[in-house]
Amino acid sequence: MKQDDRFKQAEFAAWLGIIVNIILTIVKGFIGLKANSKALIADAVHSASDIAGSLAVYIGLRAAKRPPDEDHPYGHGKAESIAAIIVAVILFLAGLQIGKSSITALFTKIEVPGGIAIYAVIFSIVVKEALFQYKYRLGKKLNSAALIVNAYEHRSDVYSSIAALIGIGASIIGKKIDVHWLEFGDPIAGVIVSILVLKMAWKLGSDSIHNTLDHVLHEEDTTDFRELVASVHEVREIGELHAREHGYYVIIDLKISVDPNITVKEGHEIGKKVKSKLMEHPNVHDVFVHINPDHPDERRNESF
Repeated sequence: MKQDDRFKQAEFAAWLGIIVNIILTIVKGFIGLKANSKALIADAVHSASDIAGSLAVYIGLRAAKRPPDEDHPYGHGKAESIAAIIVAVILFLAGLQIGKSSITALFTKIEVPGGIAIYAVIFSIVVKEALFQYKYRLGKKLNSAALIVNAYEHRSDVYSSIAALIGIGASIIGKKIDVHWLEFGDPIAGVIVSILVLKMAWKLGSDSIHNTLDHVLHEEDTTDFRELVASVHEVREIGELHAREHGYYVIIDLKISVDPNITVKEGHEIGKKVKSKLMEHPNVHDVFVHINPDHPDERRNESF
């Protein structure tokens, strides 16, 4: 996939998230106030936080799109990982807010919300789950950490809305059948969801930070790269192969051994062949090849 096509799809997904979250925030906030539903109002606040998350993703995508320059010769791909960290922080703060409001509600007078709140919550669940599925699959397709984290932000909103649905439903049923303890279903469900959201934010944030700190792919994940190098028959041995993740692409640092009796020019041409082969891989952005003379006797001695 061409880089321009990749960013067009990713930016469209980011804008779609912003627009949908604005609509959901307005709808849930308005109906929450009208139906006197604290759970729905809290859910609207959660959707509002998602707007900031989608904006962070959009800004990160725009930054990652910039070509390499003198200060950033490896490109700006890590901007997506940084955006993913920002979204994870926003998600963590949203989880804290949900937990705080839910715990506070346990010690205040419970007011039963109007039935219209249920329809708003169901609408939110359907829309947010659709957004999660779309962004998650697109994020996997484009290898975008920012989109994947943003997708899970939508999934956390689904959990929040489910908690609100359970709480609102329990309150309404409790009032009808005169079982007052059911009215506490809303805040209790909110506490459980806040824990799930915090756990999700912590994992996503940890993974994003790990990728930002010059993480290299494990050996089992570099099999495709090694096979491409081995396909150049002049390469006698593959030494070190480090594939460093830079957001959605990787940069490879490679050491190969060649015939020690060839000229420097011939060794250089072999290095060019290896780089050309690796650059055929869609995830490879750049390759640095170091040529070593091959000494089979030394390799045999090292094996003992």
